[in-house]
Amino acid sequence: MARVNHKSVKRLLNEKRSKITDRQFFTSRTLAGHFEDMAAAQTRRYHYNRRVRVQLFWKPRVPDTANTNNEVININAGHPMVTQETGRQNRYQAVCGLFAHELGHVLYTDFLAPQTQLNFLGRGLWYPEPPALRTSPEYANEKALWAYLKADEKNREAVQTVAHTILNVLEDGYIENRMLLHFPGTLGFALETVWAGQQNEMPTVTQMKEAEEDGRFHILDSILQIMLGYVKFGEIKYGDESLSDERIQTTFNLINELDKAVTDHSIKARLNVCNLILVRCWQHIQDYCEQIKAHMDETDTESPGKKVSKKLGRLPGMTVAGTGGVPVAEGTGGSASPATAANSAKTHAEAEEGANVEDTPEEEAAGSAPEDDTDTKGSEDDPNQTMLMGGSMDAGKQDVSAEEGGRIPYHQTSSVYEPVGGTTEYNAGYEREQYEKAASDIERVLDKMAERAACEQLENERLTELNEMANNISYGDIHKGVHMRINRMASVDENLVEQYDSIAPQLLAISRQLQRSIQKELKEHRRGGKQTGLIMGRRLDSHALCRGDGKVFYKTALPNEIPELAVGLLVDESGSMCDADRATYARAAAIILYDFCDGLEIPVMVYGHSTGCGNQGNTVEMYSYAEFDGFDRDDKYRLMDISARSSNRDGAALRYVAEQLSRRPEAVKLLTLVSDGQPADLGYGGTAAEEDLRGIKQEYQRKGVIFVAAAIGEDKPNIQRIYGDSFLDITDLEKLPAKLTAVVKKHIRI
Repeated sequence: MARVNHKSVKRLLNEKRSKITDRQFFTSRTLAGHFEDMAAAQTRRYHYNRRVRVQLFWKPRVPDTANTNNEVININAGHPMVTQETGRQNRYQAVCGLFAHELGHVLYTDFLAPQTQLNFLGRGLWYPEPPALRTSPEYANEKALWAYLKADEKNREAVQTVAHTILNVLEDGYIENRMLLHFPGTLGFALETVWAGQQNEMPTVTQMKEAEEDGRFHILDSILQIMLGYVKFGEIKYGDESLSDERIQTTFNLINELDKAVTDHSIKARLNVCNLILVRCWQHIQDYCEQIKAHMDETDTESPGKKVSKKLGRLPGMTVAGTGGVPVAEGTGGSASPATAANSAKTHAEAEEGANVEDTPEEEAAGSAPEDDTDTKGSEDDPNQTMLMGGSMDAGKQDVSAEEGGRIPYHQTSSVYEPVGGTTEYNAGYEREQYEKAASDIERVLDKMAERAACEQLENERLTELNEMANNISYGDIHKGVHMRINRMASVDENLVEQYDSIAPQLLAISRQLQRSIQKELKEHRRGGKQTGLIMGRRLDSHALCRGDGKVFYKTALPNEIPELAVGLLVDESGSMCDADRATYARAAAIILYDFCDGLEIPVMVYGHSTGCGNQGNTVEMYSYAEFDGFDRDDKYRLMDISARSSNRDGAALRYVAEQLSRRPEAVKLLTLVSDGQPADLGYGGTAAEEDLRGIKQEYQRKGVIFVAAAIGEDKPNIQRIYGDSFLDITDLEKLPAKLTAVVKKHIRI
């Protein structure tokens, strides 16, 4: 098998670990994979089979922090929101909090319904239903809204963007409260950490009014900022302002609807609240859009919609609105997180107090919003449902593991637990629980990164050695002037891992079956003892004379050590291998053979070969997929790179691999070839090339290398003509993996 050289890896691990910068750490594929595994652990419990991708980048000057399209989560780890934190652990919590927010969108946001709402709005229609209007100013606002949309295409685009921003405010509050409610462990703790920073950054009403006076804010900015603070944190930062302030009163008049938007699992509830806000705040929205248009000129390349999105999207605590499809899971009923619910109760009391403040003439004319008797608390969660959603029946934050744990399988249910007699209480003494293992989680990720970096360095050093050795081999006059190049991936791409995992189970089942068939024989061979039930032999078993099948002989076998075996596999990757699925079966054979040898602790090496045009003319391209001594355990994934490529100069490739194998200390050296039997390169082909291959075979047979050549497809005559008695007849390509493995089994018994 490919034995892992742990000493070499550990020698570099500490050195690499100390040199990892924040930028390297937070943009590494290892950390992205860490978050992808966390996403998979949550989405798989909803029977969601598509893996969510995570992309980490470092762009301090880009204002966007994070976004998702329901398939990929993008996080700007270089954003000042992250880098202003002191220490790698605190920065990790900030990045993890951004990830938790975007994962909330993947789990719970329906990205398609808002697009339907915007399409309807563009046609002068409400979706999913018209808002409940109760006062004459509200009816007047609705009429003015439709007239404004019809007047100009730019008006329509600007208003649609405002509507999308309002919905994003509501959706952010909904998904964050739901994440905190159902994921109190690592994700919840990280989200709370981001919350603390956002709450501190969010301006007070007094500060927003000052910003309005110097032109940095519009009153619509202030209203949306107040609403965002309420739906996310359940509170309003008043500053020195009284409860009668227009901005505060606007939020107070919508407070029941905002509660419903945060707690109702249906996207239509938030769409309806968005429609109502459009009508209630229409005067400010129209003025806002007109100001945006007034600052545009004919040379401006950005549309009004983009300018509105850019300006409103920069509010503290606001995230970029995402795009995508339906959420992973939809539930029924819900509630705000405990922290938000507690703050909301306090804000409700303040709203009732503010309702008693004497209204201004303008407020009296506009009227007040009627009380909404809708139960905004939502239904209580089933304890079983809570566990399915990622929570725990035990209090406290959960430990994080690098390995996958037990998952609750997808199952059909017929009823939902309905508790009775529930109460709501305000816990003013609550203090945030500290997650003590946050530092160790980061240490584990750092260790992975350091190990990967060390392995990559060792692989690069080995690649240099392999190329030097390749250039020092004498290939004969026929290959004189041909350049050899060894290619090996220092690290494995995640796509190869996913591709391998998707096809490996069926192939590895063949390998495991073949291993089981020989493991018993190997144990008996090493142990020795009496072997009965033989049809031929020198000794008659008197106890078996009654048998009617003639198996009446026995023999006594002495304990015997199995000769050590080393296996090399050379795969032809010429262009002709693309026909009739030759490359596909060759790849499958390599995967099975590698796993078979790895399981039986047989050293195995796998190479592929083709040709290319390099700086030095004709080049024999050797592809190292598996080496005898490995620094990582990723060779099985590298095998997925086997493909049909260009031409093939078989003689040079065969000599290189045979030379490698001949230097092994094992008693039995088996070199298996998978080829279409057609050597074809510039000036290399026909009978001269075949004679070169026969000569190489004879030379290395004298050095103890056993050749087995498998013909793929209809190329048996070519292979048999070249390799003679070393020819393996593969008429049925589906039997190629099993037959190649059987050859190894045969030589194990020598």
